[in-house]
Amino acid sequence: MSCSAKYQDIVLEELTIDQIHQDLKSKKYTARQLVQSYLNRITALDKNGPKINSVIEVNPDALIIADQVDIEIATTGLKGKMHGVPVLLKDNIDTGDKMMTTAGSRALIGSYAAKDSHVAKKLREAGAIIIGKTNLSEWANFRGEGSTSGWSGRGGQTKNPYILDRNPCGSSAGSGVSVSANLAMVAIGTETNGSIVCPANANGVVGIKPTVGLISRAGIIPISNTQDTPGPMTRTLRDAVYCLDAMVGVDADDAKTQESKGKTEISYANHLKGNSLSGKKIGLYRSPMGRDKKVDSLMYRAIDDLKKLGAEVIDIEEIAVNGVGAKSFEIMLYEYKDGLNAYFKSLSPDVKIKSIEDLIAFNLKDSIELKYFNQRYLEMALEKDAISSEKYKLVLDSMLTAARELGIDKIMAKYKLDAIISPTGSPAWPITLGTGDVVRVSSSSPAARAGYPNITIPMGFISELPVGISFFGRAWSEGTLIEIAYVYEQATMYRRAPKFLEK
Repeated sequence: MSCSAKYQDIVLEELTIDQIHQDLKSKKYTARQLVQSYLNRITALDKNGPKINSVIEVNPDALIIADQVDIEIATTGLKGKMHGVPVLLKDNIDTGDKMMTTAGSRALIGSYAAKDSHVAKKLREAGAIIIGKTNLSEWANFRGEGSTSGWSGRGGQTKNPYILDRNPCGSSAGSGVSVSANLAMVAIGTETNGSIVCPANANGVVGIKPTVGLISRAGIIPISNTQDTPGPMTRTLRDAVYCLDAMVGVDADDAKTQESKGKTEISYANHLKGNSLSGKKIGLYRSPMGRDKKVDSLMYRAIDDLKKLGAEVIDIEEIAVNGVGAKSFEIMLYEYKDGLNAYFKSLSPDVKIKSIEDLIAFNLKDSIELKYFNQRYLEMALEKDAISSEKYKLVLDSMLTAARELGIDKIMAKYKLDAIISPTGSPAWPITLGTGDVVRVSSSSPAARAGYPNITIPMGFISELPVGISFFGRAWSEGTLIEIAYVYEQATMYRRAPKFLEK
């Protein structure tokens, strides 16, 4: 089937930020026409046609904002890399406008944030046009056992645009799908463990999961204060880095961002350069390998690509420390209770959900919420003590020591590495509502538990399904990772647009 969507001769497929800026400067089209094009494409492909169901809500003021951007461009010119760029936000990110923030839950339908999240505020200040919110795995895939990625009670099931009966992965499923399907220039996802890099892998796009604290989480429905972070999802690394630059910054409402002082860069776009990896030493994290021969084959090709570009690639030992996964999960339960209850208390008096107890009770009475999977994680979180407890503090210290000093930091120092690589994940598996996900390959945990950066780039296809390669490393090493990933991306260019195949 043909999935081209045009509006006044604007062809949207695989457009980049640099290209739309060139077109806006030359008056080939206006920001209003560009936004209208994307809204038309959302109608044609997301709500009709293949019905990929990645956009949970469209901003009713999108065209009004675009008109204002056109006035700004006409009077003062483009003011930065995100000016006039259509963006979608995951539906756990507050916007102080006419769009709801629900985390995909029917319990929060009708909940409108009093103000923008810090991420939304920074994007608006940079001139971006927020055109809607994306569907997600409900409660960012941390509600209960047996969940299917990309499903929410409010939004239903998001589909993979490459093969429609395949899973988009989560929890930032809608963000990954919408960008891959060319429904926006940029989408913002959030990750606790895998929720940016997995949907980026499954949908053939770039995802940046930054160091926790590089970007504020204020105004984002939380899971874990230790591991949560927003990040950009785009079709090219350059576009992702432009967006990253716009969101970086210290925020008084998020104490974690204080740790970034003196460790960030003026612009990460300065690392979008070069065509050689000579002098770079990269460690191969093999633990996720050996589970899918076709994924392994692509990974070995990626290693050859990196070596041809001048990098030294070596095997490294296992990163994980015994028990770190269980400790990470326990911390998430403690912090989920604390963070969710605080978020609920911040909502308008009109919102009836004021606590985890209220949410659990709502789900039990709802006709849809518990149809496919349970709410065990909410129930487990409810049983936890406050984060002021000594037990929580001991588990947190033990987990972070294992993930950082005894984990990534130790390995990178021992082998004198610039980065670590691994396959991001396996090809998308069939959607199986009611029986949960079937994830064979995943490499997100080491960086996620440590709170360290991770970048995934498309590294090829298995039949019609994309697979990515991850580049991760020490805290605040985004610049180095961007430089390595960029050289790899530019030399290989494995990304290709989806075909919306039935099977």
